[in-house]
Amino acid sequence: MSETTSKSSLGAWSQRLLAAIFLGGQVIVHLLKGKINWRNTLEQMATVGPDSVFIALLTAVFVGAVFTIQVAREFINFGAGNIVGGVLAVALTRELSPVLTAVVLAGRVGSAFAAEIGTMRVTEQIDAMLMLRTDPIDYLVIPRLLACCVMLPILTLLSLITGMAGGLIIATNIYSLSDTVFLDSARNLVGIWDICSAMIKACCFGLLIAVIGCSWGLTTTGGAKGVGQSTTTAVVTALLIIFISNFFLSWLMFQGTGSALLQGF
Repeated sequence: MSETTSKSSLGAWSQRLLAAIFLGGQVIVHLLKGKINWRNTLEQMATVGPDSVFIALLTAVFVGAVFTIQVAREFINFGAGNIVGGVLAVALTRELSPVLTAVVLAGRVGSAFAAEIGTMRVTEQIDAMLMLRTDPIDYLVIPRLLACCVMLPILTLLSLITGMAGGLIIATNIYSLSDTVFLDSARNLVGIWDICSAMIKACCFGLLIAVIGCSWGLTTTGGAKGVGQSTTTAVVTALLIIFISNFFLSWLMFQGTGSALLQGF
């Protein structure tokens, strides 16, 4: 019985993932036609961005501090304390800031999208919109997608700055490293492409969070219980897709032999 249930759950999940892929295609078509509800888009930007700033920056501060604790003690033993700031900057820029900010938004915003649209689905508000000749994709999905694609890179940049500040506090107060050396190392090791790659990743993650959250909401069935299940599954799926897509994006962006550390010595 349990094996049959797990197979049916996997099948339902696969169908909903396929529906999310089709929804992404529909969104692209609608965007090419220029169908954008700007009022809803600005409202969603306010929800995705300012309301998520505190938790994103708080996460970044402690991530930067913990990373510095783990790295500084080892690098100082090897006589390489002068590149601690650069290593932290590279790690935050290329991986930690875009990924962890996306994880925070997947849990906070992606779940809200799935719950809100799922509730509209089970209470037949989506059907009412269709009766009034209002396309749910134009009215509900595209504003949320644009909000995530615009605000997530901004939050990622703020998280990068805050994470560096957290690392700087630990490096100067606990390990007595010079703040000038710390910041100079970061400036030497991080290039323009590293910043651009973080913004590209953040934009891709924002698109995935919005599409998955909205798609799971639109395919919700089963009343209040179904809304809860959709919300949970949407967050788990978004996290899984973020980690998988992060691997492929990193593989495409950073091929070949790196030379960042050589510039720090």
